[in-house]
Amino acid sequence: MARPHRAHARDTDEETSGAMPFLDHLDELRSRLIRSCIAIGIGMAVAYSFVDRMAVFVLGPTIAALPSGTEGLQTTRLGEAFAFYFDIALIGGGLLAAPYVLFQIWRFIAPGLYANEKRLALPFVAMGLAGTLAGAAFSHYLLFPQMVAFFATFDSPLMHVKPTVDNTFAQYKNMLLAMIAVFQLPTIVLFLARLRVITARFLWTRFRYAVLLIFIAAALLTPSPDPWTQTMLALPMLAMYVVSIAIAWLAHPRKQAEPPVPHLRLVVAAAVLDQAYRRGRP
Repeated sequence: MARPHRAHARDTDEETSGAMPFLDHLDELRSRLIRSCIAIGIGMAVAYSFVDRMAVFVLGPTIAALPSGTEGLQTTRLGEAFAFYFDIALIGGGLLAAPYVLFQIWRFIAPGLYANEKRLALPFVAMGLAGTLAGAAFSHYLLFPQMVAFFATFDSPLMHVKPTVDNTFAQYKNMLLAMIAVFQLPTIVLFLARLRVITARFLWTRFRYAVLLIFIAAALLTPSPDPWTQTMLALPMLAMYVVSIAIAWLAHPRKQAEPPVPHLRLVVAAAVLDQAYRRGRP
């Protein structure tokens, strides 16, 4: 009766040892998340020391596009200004801690990657970072100020344009995130092309449909009805689509050379002879 008990104990030990690596991964993930949150908290504390300069940088182009004589944005609720400065400090802390957070992410996923996958990680990170910076700069310096300038043209003695901090910053963040997502299209296409999901030919043959969908998306994402702002939003999307076609052509894996036909014939002939020999044996 002792043997089944020992066998059951051995099976239990094997199951426990098999579950330990998964628990170790969870523990490592928890520790790296805690480190990343601490780094972001430290970054927020540092960023809050110059939060006024960051606020001027964020709202500067928007206030400059408002009608002349507008000194700043309004607050209509208690705590609205505090929420704005908190968001600014959070964004600044995230930017300051981004290198350390990315390092923690890399240390967590790197052990599970092959050598060729690790070589692909650097282009993905570089393209993602470049797309993020380009999209944020385009929205901050060009697209959002032009949208504010269009709405400011409706200022009149009957109606004065006096936007609030909450509404303006919410639209600013939405436009910023939309442009960052648009400028990530080449990175996404690179990933899909390496997986053989899409090709440059696939994207090129559907260029006309892409143009139509891009202008429809620009009309939906742009809060102003003027064609100028919609075109400004659609042009970078078209540019990213064209760049994605080139990236898909460069990143798509080339087909492997097929085996020579004579060798294939020899293999087939040898298999046929082997089967005939086995059937002819008594």
